[in-house]
Amino acid sequence: MSKALIVQWIEYKLAELKIEVRLLLRAHMKTPIENIPGIGNAYQKRLKKLKIRTLGDFLYNFPRDYKDFSKISKIKNIKINEINSIAGKIVSIEEEKSSRKKMSLVKCLIEDDTASIEVIWFNQPYILKSLKVGDEVMLSGKISINRYSVQMTSPAFEKISLKENIHTGRIVPIYSETKGITSKWIRYVLRTILDKIKSRIPETLPEEIIKKYNLLTLSEAIEKIHFPDKTEDVVQAQRRFVFEQLFLISLLNLKKRDELRKEEAPSIPINLPVIKRFINSLPFNLTPAQKKCSWQAMKDMERSFPMNRLLQGDVGSGKTVVSAIAAINTVKAKKQVVLMAPTEILTKQHFKTFFELLKNFNINIGLLTGKEDIYYSKKLKSDTIEISRKKLLEKTEKGEIDILIGTQALITQTKTKENKVKFNNLGLIIIDEQHRFGVKQRATLSPKNKIAHLLSMTATPIPRTLTLTIWGDLDLSIIDTLPKGRKKIETEIIENESKAYSLIKKEIKKGRQAFVICPRIESDEESPLKSVIDEHEKLSKVVFPDLKIEMLHGKMKPKEKEKIMKDFKNKKFDILVSTSVVEVGIDIPNATVMMIEGADRFGLAQLHQFRGRVGRGKNQSYCFLLTESKSKTTIERMKAMTKYDSGFKLSEIDLRLRGPGDFLGKRQWGMPDFVMSSLNNLEIIREARSASEDVYPVSNERLKKRLEAFEEKLHLE
Repeated sequence: MSKALIVQWIEYKLAELKIEVRLLLRAHMKTPIENIPGIGNAYQKRLKKLKIRTLGDFLYNFPRDYKDFSKISKIKNIKINEINSIAGKIVSIEEEKSSRKKMSLVKCLIEDDTASIEVIWFNQPYILKSLKVGDEVMLSGKISINRYSVQMTSPAFEKISLKENIHTGRIVPIYSETKGITSKWIRYVLRTILDKIKSRIPETLPEEIIKKYNLLTLSEAIEKIHFPDKTEDVVQAQRRFVFEQLFLISLLNLKKRDELRKEEAPSIPINLPVIKRFINSLPFNLTPAQKKCSWQAMKDMERSFPMNRLLQGDVGSGKTVVSAIAAINTVKAKKQVVLMAPTEILTKQHFKTFFELLKNFNINIGLLTGKEDIYYSKKLKSDTIEISRKKLLEKTEKGEIDILIGTQALITQTKTKENKVKFNNLGLIIIDEQHRFGVKQRATLSPKNKIAHLLSMTATPIPRTLTLTIWGDLDLSIIDTLPKGRKKIETEIIENESKAYSLIKKEIKKGRQAFVICPRIESDEESPLKSVIDEHEKLSKVVFPDLKIEMLHGKMKPKEKEKIMKDFKNKKFDILVSTSVVEVGIDIPNATVMMIEGADRFGLAQLHQFRGRVGRGKNQSYCFLLTESKSKTTIERMKAMTKYDSGFKLSEIDLRLRGPGDFLGKRQWGMPDFVMSSLNNLEIIREARSASEDVYPVSNERLKKRLEAFEEKLHLE
């Protein structure tokens, strides 16, 4: 070797040693994978596809599954057609080529003190470089019988050494993989890393919390979740990480609540004479739940720090009236109100409702959609006028608009100052179907260093355990009763459409209308799911050629969707074939039939929302659930729909059967599956909440850093 090459080699080894020493000393979770010994450029790129960019990402890249290879069998006791683990010596090993397929076959004879067995690997010639005659090996794989002998085919294997076996003869972790990254490679690298840094992994939970709740330390939990000796190790490790994530979420909620209470908000007194006059003007009686929720909101708004309240209620339970009570009380205190909804259709519905409810109360209401700007003046009493966006914004800034209704475009940053919405004295923000609306967003609307009160409304029935965790920073009001006189929607599981078609025809002859929901927009050869386009064509040409039928889906332009919904409401056609875009906020009192194709593809909360699109008038309504799935879970879920008409009861069942991904979306929260599934475990949620209250405000520096990193990750997901 030349002198130059020797120098280069020494420099390389010194650099490698520096990195290894740094890793050993710090064991820092933010250490880039580039600084982890043995992970070259090619592997770094592949790991980033798995969202592994740091040492912490690697250690928290938990197994998606485990295979139990822990029971070692003697060769004479192996079981046919089952996974077996054996240990023995290689007697012979060679490569052959199959005559027909030119396939590489590595054949190996393994023996122990009881018998021998042939082992075959297909198209893996590199195994000859790893194994040789005389090697002591451990193998785990399926046993089969061919025409001539008993064989173990393509098993996992590793040499028996003085060190711990990690691929066979134990409970083996299985990871999410990508091209060039196998579970075997991940196990090897993790074992190497943990051997170096396990004792130096900094603990993130306070010692008193670990002792009080009988938790594993972080280093123990990481070791046991990746390399468990027994099933109980996995359970204990997962409990530690579940507790930690729920504990951090609870701490974040306490922090948000604390930060909000340090903000100043306009104190809005309760104007009882006006509230009583408003309630007496309604053409119906408020339910006890509506009265209670209205009072909770108004009491919150009397305080000098911002309200942060979530109003939950089933479709048709009367949430809008509760928000109108909060709004009129705000306006009469000489403060403005803004109401935001996710779609233009829904904003127009809210405008119409507020217009009807408040037209005799000397209040100016504006509608700002970007497509159409409407102004209701108290001087007009019974009509609306269209005005330019510029004039509407000017009136809002001067304080002449008491209630402004629009989409989230209200808070979108615009290129010109002239198009920016500014309020003169904003007191209340009402959000429909948008639970997350932070202080910074409120500050963009609220002038004079005062943060407006927030009332967030949802018809999505969120299970109690999720409101305790994910939405734990919001105070909760629940409307758990429907107005009197509502007829229960008859819900039925059917195997074919003929019964539904027959009832649809009868209802339409009575002057009613119907929805047909499909899971897909277009058909797919690989999927049996019904599509809107195909179903629309079938109903129009074959089933109901004499009826007027339209379709609606997410690929249509907003203006087109809005026109279709407007026409449907005005009874210009009989049947609407749609995707889930009708789930929220579409009010068609004349519709009495809801037929849902592929009902098993939707969550119970979503099915309940669909069902809530009918039964909004005085006529008896019907919901038909069609599904081809015969799984136990599907049958239980569909039966729950026929048995219960409470969205809250259905949400609890869905949480138990399908998990919280149906409500949250796994990608949004970035939690491992076992943490997501724990969000229906009330006991551990209560423990984590109690622990967070014990340590808040956080003084432990390591915990502070862990909380900051957790909050940052949630914002990035």
